[in-house]
Amino acid sequence: MSNKKWFVRLAEATAAWAGSARVFLLALGVVVIWACTGTVFHYSDTWQLVINTATTIITFLMVFLIQNTQNRDARAMQIKVDELIRATQASHTGLLDLEDMGEAELNVIRDKYLAVAREAHRRLHSGQSDMDVPEITLEA
Repeated sequence: MSNKKWFVRLAEATAAWAGSARVFLLALGVVVIWACTGTVFHYSDTWQLVINTATTIITFLMVFLIQNTQNRDARAMQIKVDELIRATQASHTGLLDLEDMGEAELNVIRDKYLAVAREAHRRLHSGQSDMDVPEITLEA
């Protein structure tokens, strides 16, 4: 089995586990116990360092696992949206790779869609149908 499959399984399992109510209650319990032991340890620097170190390490590791899971979910969602665009007759298949475009290109396309939205709003407010708004051309 490849390392990638191992990591994917670990990331998915960890994200599911960490997002459960049990783990939240466990973490809350650890913090409450830590806080209650403050008087025993006279709120020392070492007492504070224990919780700071533990939470920093856990947070550091969880960021990578959660980011991996979110990246995979976002890619899967993008594929689903791409398929809907591709399967819709009147859609622009040129929009399939928007996530790979630069900021300037995205702004140009967004401005075109905003103009269509403004025209549709104008027509609706004047009692007309918004279904016959002119089509967008994706050429520059």
